[in-house]
Amino acid sequence: MKYSKTLIATAFVLSALAACKKDFLEEKRDLGGVNEQVFQDSTLAQAYVDYIYGMFLPAGNAQSLAWNLATNNNQFTQTTEELPGETNWNKLWPAVSYLNAHALPYFGVPLASGVNNNTWTRMKQINLFLDQVDQYGLPLYTRNKLKGQLYFWRAWQYFDLVRLYGGVPLVLHAQDPIVGAGENLQIPRSATSACIDQISADLDSAMAMLPGKWPSGADWGRITSGAAAAMKGRVLLTWASPQFNRNNDKARWKKSYDANLAAKLLLEANGFGLYKTGNLPDGTAWENMFLAEANNPEAVLVFGFNNVISDQVQKWNGWENAARPKEIFGDGSLSPTKQMLDAFPMKDGKMPGQSSYTYEAKKFYKNRDPRFYKTFAYNGSMWPFKENSKYRLWTYRWFANASAATPASTTEQRGTNSSGVYIRKATTGNASNAVGNFKTSGTDFIELRFAEVILNLAESAIGMDNIGEGLDYVKTIRERAGVENLDGAYGLSGIAGADPAFAAVLNERKIELAYEGKRFWDLRRWLLFNNDNGTCARLGVPPLNGTRRTGIFIYVKNTDGTKYTGANNQDPLYTPQHGGSGKVLADREPAAFPPGINNQDEYVDYLYDNYFEVIEKDDLDPTKNDWKFTWYNQYYFFGLNQTILNNAPYLEQTKDWDGFTGPGSFDPLK
Repeated sequence: MKYSKTLIATAFVLSALAACKKDFLEEKRDLGGVNEQVFQDSTLAQAYVDYIYGMFLPAGNAQSLAWNLATNNNQFTQTTEELPGETNWNKLWPAVSYLNAHALPYFGVPLASGVNNNTWTRMKQINLFLDQVDQYGLPLYTRNKLKGQLYFWRAWQYFDLVRLYGGVPLVLHAQDPIVGAGENLQIPRSATSACIDQISADLDSAMAMLPGKWPSGADWGRITSGAAAAMKGRVLLTWASPQFNRNNDKARWKKSYDANLAAKLLLEANGFGLYKTGNLPDGTAWENMFLAEANNPEAVLVFGFNNVISDQVQKWNGWENAARPKEIFGDGSLSPTKQMLDAFPMKDGKMPGQSSYTYEAKKFYKNRDPRFYKTFAYNGSMWPFKENSKYRLWTYRWFANASAATPASTTEQRGTNSSGVYIRKATTGNASNAVGNFKTSGTDFIELRFAEVILNLAESAIGMDNIGEGLDYVKTIRERAGVENLDGAYGLSGIAGADPAFAAVLNERKIELAYEGKRFWDLRRWLLFNNDNGTCARLGVPPLNGTRRTGIFIYVKNTDGTKYTGANNQDPLYTPQHGGSGKVLADREPAAFPPGINNQDEYVDYLYDNYFEVIEKDDLDPTKNDWKFTWYNQYYFFGLNQTILNNAPYLEQTKDWDGFTGPGSFDPLK
């Protein structure tokens, strides 16, 4: 994308404000009033709306796929199987009692007179526009387009709060933060059901006011009626899920089904659908989908980035740099876990042990779901970039001496990541390390894909006991991914009953949407961090609580099976790389292959058979004090930070969160 919405907003604001009088700038500074010029001039009004976009989108250099607005980092992704590390939500606390450190501060602070990008300021800026825009004579068509986008963002903000906290105060008009202004600012938390109703109403308004597709390519990334419909489907699926729906109310599943089916049909009517440009069997089409921009049918809601060098307008995507190895001057900061490698099925869609393909732990990469190869980069795999279209990743190690406990000597002389495997997903072969070491990536991030709409619909259908229909939707996802159809069901044959079908959909989401910021929410929706609510047992899903995330070491052995030992500059498969003097066992990329081997991919198999061993690596998570992933049920609905309660004592604390003022009384399930 040439310009993100944030940058469009900046350009509009700079050009528009340059022509405005000084008192306009003064008035905007404290937001005590609104200059009617904003609502009389369509350019200024559009700039205002685009500014709101910028308040919700990730900043430049954000690790987009794992970034989340509520934390402004990737810690929610680290609180899943996807990435390792200790976060505030997976570590042991000394006592299961209320602590400020437990609470998520995203609920926000009381309104101030300044313009800060926080929860309630975003809400005020939206409400201010919706309150005023109809009063100054802009054409109805123009007003509706602008209002529809802000109804969407208000719904987005409220949903982000509700899925974390349950019900929150419903503030639908701009408040004046100045004490003594005569306005009642003490708005209590509304019931969660009332919040869901309001979010749905706002999304209905957005659907009614917005086009199904914007006519100009310059509007790529702007909210459409289909995006609003898909968002409503996401909201109502969450409301129907066990996190909120403990009694399995079928009426909620019906509303979710209706909303997601309506989203699918509306999107399809406007040219959206699964991206299928490229070879399906080898996953090329699936890989291309993340890189295609204008007119990408998969992209229901897009967060934009660019590769502009100028400081004034640049907004680079930090994902490419974070994913690429340090050995080729990337940051190498993303470390997928062995647990995620193991989650991917074989290429017939069946898990190891059930598949017609034999799984070998030593050659874990063989005969896997095509998405495996487009999601991960592993020792010996191709991972091209602009300056080297034939680049292969080598991460193997060897032992410094025979008594060493771990293989510390490595091919990666500039530094390794922590898991021995890299995330390849949504990286591009056109990425360059010549300028900024992969930092100048302009790849957009698809926050809401058509594939998610299909999976939301599949889960909703199963919730209504339409199991065959739900599994048919999953089959369409697998067909596009290139999964083989050996059993006539893309690996889904033999599934009987709602719970196994739910498990199949959730596992498909885990694979299809891996590292796209969705797994944390799925685990919470289904109460799958532990089995305290019985859902892990129901679905046959092992809980995360009490586990450790691990990686792999791939080390070199001699031809007699003993460990190869040597210094860092004694690479046994490519000595010239470091000018070392160690013995050469084999050349990892030879000019000529041994008899019976026809290409480099077959030769990689030969190396794994004869020179590589694979062992589990258990130092990704903290190693002190027998650390294990620790989840508290309070995190299914976060409590309010004590600072918030001190400033707003009229707010009820969330149930099961004991504050300094007493036990929580707000029930998020109502």
